[in-house]
Amino acid sequence: MTPNDLADALGALRDKPPLVQCLTNTVAAGWTANVLLAVGAAPAMVDNPREAREFAAIAGGVLINLGTPYDDTARAMHLAIAGASRAGTPWVLDPVAAGALTWRTDEAHKMVREGPPAIIRGNASEILALAGGTGGRGVESVDSPEAAIAVARGLATKQRSVIAVSGPTDHITNGSQVVRVSNGHPWLTQVTGVGCALGALMAAFAAVVPDALVAAVAATATLTVAADAAAKETRGPGSFAVTLLDELSLIQPADLAERVRIS
Repeated sequence: MTPNDLADALGALRDKPPLVQCLTNTVAAGWTANVLLAVGAAPAMVDNPREAREFAAIAGGVLINLGTPYDDTARAMHLAIAGASRAGTPWVLDPVAAGALTWRTDEAHKMVREGPPAIIRGNASEILALAGGTGGRGVESVDSPEAAIAVARGLATKQRSVIAVSGPTDHITNGSQVVRVSNGHPWLTQVTGVGCALGALMAAFAAVVPDALVAAVAATATLTVAADAAAKETRGPGSFAVTLLDELSLIQPADLAERVRIS
């Protein structure tokens, strides 16, 4: 994989803006929608059980995020997975706090059995929990991406999914390949919902890029390269969050290819 592959993916997203259905947490919904709009995608927060399955069949990509699950939204998530699987719509699972709480962990395990996600995105502890480990402290990881990558590779092979492990250096694998993205800034961890929005970005890229590994890396690179630029222009996490949206709207494919640090 080369930086030009990621630039091509961003170009494809801008040329044909995808419609992304987000069944996500209440804390991050507005922020997630703004991130998608800034990068050039179209968000749709259709998360009720009466419409979720129908909409998943017409969306370009679907995000399932377990940040604040309720009975109705969990049911809608299962229906959206069914609709996406039937229609061939790529969907992304973000198993927020998996391993820390029993019900949501069980729901995440059920979801991956219902149909393979194109991409599973989480911190190291969430990914380890999805593979049968104990998880972290709520949404906080107690494990490093480096410690989780062997398990992530096995999970990717088993699930036929790309696994994206977030951290200071993001590790993304399809089981046979591992790509590391070393961009980003610590303020990303001080803005609520950035990780959730990254899952939505992955769904957006998966809608326009056939290779889920390229989609996951392109989404990660786009967000973190924009974060690098935003951090240079701001003084703290508040102004950084606003400027990050600006930088996501301004970043061009050539900028991405020039600034991304992948290995």
